Amino acid sequence: MAARCNFWLPKKKRFCSNVLLRDSQFCGNHTQRSDGQWVPCPIHPSHSVLEENLQSHLKRCPFFKQAQSLSIQPFYQEGINAGKEEEEGGQNFSSEMKRNAVHGMTLFEFSQLINKIKSIHASICSDIGDSFKIPQACDIWTNRQVDRGLPFQEKHVMQQASILGNLEEFGVLKSCGDDAVSGTLKSEASGDADDVPSVVEFGAGRGYLTQVLADCYRIKKILLVERKSYKLKADRSLRQKESVTLERLRIDIEDLKLNAVESLQGVPYLAIGKHLCGPATDMTLRCCISKQCNQHNDAPSDSTCCLIGLAIATCCHHLCQWKHYINKRYMLDLGISKDDFNAMTWLTSWAVDADHGSDLCGTGSFDLQIRENEHVESDPNTYDVKNMVKNMKAVDRAVVGLMCKDIIDVGRFMWLKEHGLECELVKYVPSNISPENRLLVARQKS
Repeated sequence: MAARCNFWLPKKKRFCSNVLLRDSQFCGNHTQRSDGQWVPCPIHPSHSVLEENLQSHLKRCPFFKQAQSLSIQPFYQEGINAGKEEEEGGQNFSSEMKRNAVHGMTLFEFSQLINKIKSIHASICSDIGDSFKIPQACDIWTNRQVDRGLPFQEKHVMQQASILGNLEEFGVLKSCGDDAVSGTLKSEASGDADDVPSVVEFGAGRGYLTQVLADCYRIKKILLVERKSYKLKADRSLRQKESVTLERLRIDIEDLKLNAVESLQGVPYLAIGKHLCGPATDMTLRCCISKQCNQHNDAPSDSTCCLIGLAIATCCHHLCQWKHYINKRYMLDLGISKDDFNAMTWLTSWAVDADHGSDLCGTGSFDLQIRENEHVESDPNTYDVKNMVKNMKAVDRAVVGLMCKDIIDVGRFMWLKEHGLECELVKYVPSNISPENRLLVARQKS
């Protein structure tokens, strides 16, 4: 029997049961790390290695072959959707860097920032309405009439159904009529099957938004875009549908040249995404709406893909970066600088601070009017921005966070309008289902 690790687990009151490393008394999890410099792997920063071992690691890194294979694909172009080089504006800012910048403000500067956020939100975000739409076409899912082998969580199904309901309400998706209500699709021979668009799901994860779409509408061609590998994907169920053609691309949205995907050549498509984290939303918009894929002033050729509509549920605004943001000019016109934007993205994390049983917008009663050079305490170390934040009510922090999210999303909404699309920004589910409940819906002008 192989010798076991000698690390004592006090909570379990036993030794670790993992096998020893060679020439060690411990397993890989409990061997003390070397004092050498650890650096992130340049191929995939999810893991780190000793700097002295970096060159040998690169030759055997499990992600090396994957990266090498991806780099020769025609649809791969590094950083194509990250923003133009002259717009990048420097390094990425971690959450810790953003937090330290906010805590480093004077009380007056912080008060000015909060009041600016309140003023801008009141002037540009008043039209974000409720739009919780559950279409009849999705009854097969909402009534739990689907295959029991498929995962079912009501809160996710409600979100997925409402995304599709808003697309139908906006005229992008067409209901299949009575057959859709009963959960069966019309045959290919009936109706105008050629009018059914292809679907590209960005940040697809396991692909269950597309699964609902395929079950409830006459979708035939599906492209799933996801950079990570997942178990229990919807792919197996989707491939069992005889009329469905499925393709999954394991690639970062930042590097995807959609116009070069062979299966989308000359094909009208619908872009969807449920909870596209932070800058992934901005990269998706660039990927779909740019000179590479949609020439809004010129007639598209047969070799270009054609966006007919999109629905993107935004989330994780705290991960947004100035260099990736789609509408910097709009922010600057509002008086929001790069530093203000970084602070706002950190403040968005406050949006989950309070109870979301009811709509929080407009419920905050906070007032941070602080005059310049005002001394709140004789000792500045006892009352600073960090302490002020701690003393704010949870509901007030949540309202500030939601305001920041809305302002960021309105900038994206305005960018879509500037590029000739009809669009809406709505709350697609109640906040008690998900506080991340903003949805961008758009279509080409008819």
